[in-house]
Amino acid sequence: MYTIQANPTGTRHIEVSEANLETLERYGLLRHLIDSNGIVDETVLDKLKLNVRSLIVAQEDNCKDLLDLCIDVIYHNNMKAFGLQQLVRLYLQWMAGEHEAEEESEP
Repeated sequence: MYTIQANPTGTRHIEVSEANLETLERYGLLRHLIDSNGIVDETVLDKLKLNVRSLIVAQEDNCKDLLDLCIDVIYHNNMKAFGLQQLVRLYLQWMAGEHEAEEESEP
């Protein structure tokens, strides 16, 4: 379980599970989300919410992982642009750790 800071003052936090990070990776939700200017603002968060909503609607089978991600992280009461920026940072660190673990396990 990981914790991200949801506001600049550090008074609000959001818990992010390993399963949430795997769901972000499986569906590529953070790919091409942020524009070339690199600024994460409320419009980027709205874009992510719309992308997830459309994925859930389009799913014909079980989408429990997407629903869990929505409830736990994306639609969390404390999630704002700052929290999304911290989520992206956590995701990038997590991905870097995954690749290091894969390289160590290869002969």
